[in-house]
Amino acid sequence: MTFSTLWKVLFFGLDYQGITKAGGKRLSGKTRKGSQWLRTVLVEAAHAASHCKDSYLSAHYHRLAFRRGKKRAAIALAHTFLIIVYHLLAQKEGYQELGGSYFDELDREKKEQRLVRQLEKLGFEVALTPVSPQA
Repeated sequence: MTFSTLWKVLFFGLDYQGITKAGGKRLSGKTRKGSQWLRTVLVEAAHAASHCKDSYLSAHYHRLAFRRGKKRAAIALAHTFLIIVYHLLAQKEGYQELGGSYFDELDREKKEQRLVRQLEKLGFEVALTPVSPQA
């Protein structure tokens, strides 16, 4: 079976709709019908990936589960699996693991400022000094 576009593989597999807003109205976030068997396998793989330590997929799952819930995060991670598999097949390259700290390093300064603000709200005085990397 060949897929000519990303949309065809997504519609065949999971048909993930996500959360959409149009004209100020929140539209349905339900997933539509796709392959029931592929969906089951992908969600099961998403649950397994969520338990891996120090991986991008685990970090992605926990980041989503905190905001949206565990079940929606599993569906979103299954959708991410489909996108990853498509790109692996289309580009004929290996998977590059980004690591569990990918989201922390994405905008390091913003995260530092947010954490300092949280500690100051709790009544702490904070002064950050960078630690030299150990060899």
